[in-house]
Amino acid sequence: MSANDLDFERCYRAVATRDARFDGQFVTAVRTTGIYCRPSCPAITPKPANVSFLPTAAAAQQSGFRACRRCLPDAAPGSPLWNTRADLAARAMRLIADGVIERGGVPALADTLGYSQRQLTRVLTSELGAGPLALARAHRAHTARLLIQTTRLSMSDIAFAAGFASIRQFNDTVREVFAVSPTTLREESRRRNGDTLPATNGLLTLRLPYREPLDKQWLEWFLSAHAVPGLELWEDGHYSRSLRTPHGHTTVRMSVQPGHVRASLALQDMRDLAPTVARLRHFLDLDADPVGIDEALATGMTGALPLSIAPGDRPESVLSPGIRVPGCLDGPELLLRTMIGQQISVAAANTHTARLVQTLGESIPGPIPYLFPTPAAIAEHGAEVLTGPTRRIEAIVAAARAIADGELVLHAGRTASDLRRDLLALDGVGPWTADYVTMRLLADPDVLLASDLIVRRGATLLDIDLADTARLSPWRSYLTMHLWKHALTTPASTTDGASGARKASTAP
Repeated sequence: MSANDLDFERCYRAVATRDARFDGQFVTAVRTTGIYCRPSCPAITPKPANVSFLPTAAAAQQSGFRACRRCLPDAAPGSPLWNTRADLAARAMRLIADGVIERGGVPALADTLGYSQRQLTRVLTSELGAGPLALARAHRAHTARLLIQTTRLSMSDIAFAAGFASIRQFNDTVREVFAVSPTTLREESRRRNGDTLPATNGLLTLRLPYREPLDKQWLEWFLSAHAVPGLELWEDGHYSRSLRTPHGHTTVRMSVQPGHVRASLALQDMRDLAPTVARLRHFLDLDADPVGIDEALATGMTGALPLSIAPGDRPESVLSPGIRVPGCLDGPELLLRTMIGQQISVAAANTHTARLVQTLGESIPGPIPYLFPTPAAIAEHGAEVLTGPTRRIEAIVAAARAIADGELVLHAGRTASDLRRDLLALDGVGPWTADYVTMRLLADPDVLLASDLIVRRGATLLDIDLADTARLSPWRSYLTMHLWKHALTTPASTTDGASGARKASTAP
């Protein structure tokens, strides 16, 4: 919600009931204390006359409020609005989280979005209560606090990793945002949690919070079923993979825990911490509001759609609470892997992709030996490695060349309509592939893959008319996941789960 859309009564009710569902969606600024909190803060509820509600921590900081050190409002899950909204402010927030301002300043952000700096600043200030520099500064402060309280890194290393230009800027920002020095912030954390900080040794272990519930079974199936040997590994409930980052590469290892995802990062360059965390959150859809989504789907299914379910059952009984729509870690990789997997089984797609990775991928040290090949490498040598129909190979190589030459741009700051148009202009990319990539790259919540074989099978099992789903907008991407899961977990519908899912998800 924007600065102009916050409903005082609704926000105050969330604060009075300490409703954690709203954490990350707005902050509570208390004028009598000069502190801003998350809605679920355990402190005594302030009087209505003493509070105001702001859409972002940056807006609160710009208004002179400091972060509560008890509820840590910056440690809440991110706002789900940056996915449901597709306007300029939402797209800018995605790119700010990915570190575009740290790497190229406001001019780079404005250029990426196709707006002037002045126009961008005006829109962000109006919608979010702060301009791009203030939003980036709040993001840096969050990263700094995270490192101060969860690692043994030196303060100079933390300042560098969080994106500050100098130690002085780092110290001034921490003091202004948290009202204490970085050293005091670390000492407070040690007194509260004990001196249990692990040695860093190039490896950071973080807790990535999410809103409950989370369908762990679905997320783990998705990760394990699509793990490509050499690039990814699924082992004992842990997912590991390598990925390129703005200043190098990293290897991540993740597992789903109650209330958070435990993530260990081996970063080649500490400046890549914040964008890596943002990409992991996007990849696992950790900022979703599952209660709101499931309630909306259940209500829509009751009001508009027939369901073949047992008498007395409710629509919610066919929904998997907390199902997520997996995003992606790299746009070009997502498109190319999706094209490789067209019309073949998940297992076959993994085999073809593994051959490409092991032949053209960059070799790196560690448990995951390869990075996914660059589009330039695939454009130059992909035809020598890929097998299958000639037309498909040519289409994959042409798509890689378009990406390498800058003719096709794949990032989370694009609009869905523009991205889909550019994808459909490629040879070998049809509506299913364009919609699938748009859904996952942009975290678009309202993409219904109605032509998908498994989605249609799930809809048939539940007697859902896919042509009559308007009432389920804007959550039809989540409906797609529910239908996939229902079809793949209903014995009568899956004589061969691997081959049956070939159009359901051939690219993680």
